[in-house]
Amino acid sequence: MAMKTANVTARVHPEIKQQAEEVLEQLGIPVSVLIDSLYRQIIMTQSIPYSFSIPTLQTRDTMTDAQFHAMMAKGLTDAKAGHGISVEDAFAEINENI
Repeated sequence: MAMKTANVTARVHPEIKQQAEEVLEQLGIPVSVLIDSLYRQIIMTQSIPYSFSIPTLQTRDTMTDAQFHAMMAKGLTDAKAGHGISVEDAFAEINENI
C-alpha cells in the first residue's frame, strides 16, 4: 500500500472547524480519512459529490418595498400576539443550520 505523504492545507473559520471536528469525533472519523474519501469520490465520480446551489430564500435585495413592508408588518403582528421564538432559540437554530 502506498504511503500517504501529501499534505492538504485549507483555511476555514475556527468555529466551523471546531463544530465539524466534533461531529467527526462522534462518528469516529479522523479529518484525514474524510478528506481522503472526499478526494476519492471526486476521482471516482469526476465531480463534486454534492451539489452547490444558490438558496431560494428571499432576501431584501430581491423584495419590493411593498413585499418588505408586508413581511415586517406580519412579523410585528406575530410578535405582539406572542407567536415566535426567543432570540436565543432563533440563534441556536441558525447555528444548527450553518
